[in-house]
Amino acid sequence: MEALLEVKDVHFAYKKHKVLKGVSFSAGKGECICLLGQNGAGKTTLFKCILGFLTDYKGEVLIGGNRINQLSILEVAKRVAYIPQAHAPTFNYIVYETVLMGTNTLVDKMRSPRAAEQKIAEEMLELMNISHLAERGYAEISGGERQLVLIARALAQKSSILVMDEPTANLDYGNQYRVMAQIRKLVDQGYLVILSTHNPEHALLYSDRVLVIQDGVAELHDDPENSLSSAVIKQLYNVEVELQRMQATWGEVPVLVPCHCKDKKRDLGLY
Repeated sequence: MEALLEVKDVHFAYKKHKVLKGVSFSAGKGECICLLGQNGAGKTTLFKCILGFLTDYKGEVLIGGNRINQLSILEVAKRVAYIPQAHAPTFNYIVYETVLMGTNTLVDKMRSPRAAEQKIAEEMLELMNISHLAERGYAEISGGERQLVLIARALAQKSSILVMDEPTANLDYGNQYRVMAQIRKLVDQGYLVILSTHNPEHALLYSDRVLVIQDGVAELHDDPENSLSSAVIKQLYNVEVELQRMQATWGEVPVLVPCHCKDKKRDLGLY
């Protein structure tokens, strides 16, 4: 598989505090890579290096074979789109206008979006199944809907790589499911998605590979289910879990079961 993104031996430090200590991995189209790690492990710093927000790192980041520090901001934006956590904006733009802003990388600075860019915005709204929200105010819709709008805006950039910083943070169970399901559909359509999450089950259910970051060192696992063992979860989050398989109507599904549930049942005399 041809690599769209290559991270080669990247080191980064905030003054004397070393955050990344030789991170290396590559990824291609049609892949979803989940980043797992505690707060402060370096996930966001790695994203900033990939996006070109941080430039004083050691090592190399290549997008489509081009060193990112040799590309202009506009050239990076045409290749990589960033989806932050959903937030309440200062100005309550309607959803259609918010998505249309993503086409800024496609138009000349001296003109406004025209019919071609407007069509792209409409297509991205349809792709994310949120066309019905087009005339709603961005600040007036739910957190899950906002996240889908941000993804649509990123898709309007026509970038092949999507970087998502905890896309399901602060979302309820239903919205988490809807956002992750849409992300998986994008991956199946050929996008490369790299996302961070604090929920290992997202990695089990939706990712193709898992990048575990701990103490500035990253390890890439090709098989999420076999790699996210009880020992790995214990090391990352200091919790005891068991990896079990649940029989669903469409087949077996991996789930992580906290071991304290077993203790609770014992205390209640359930077994």
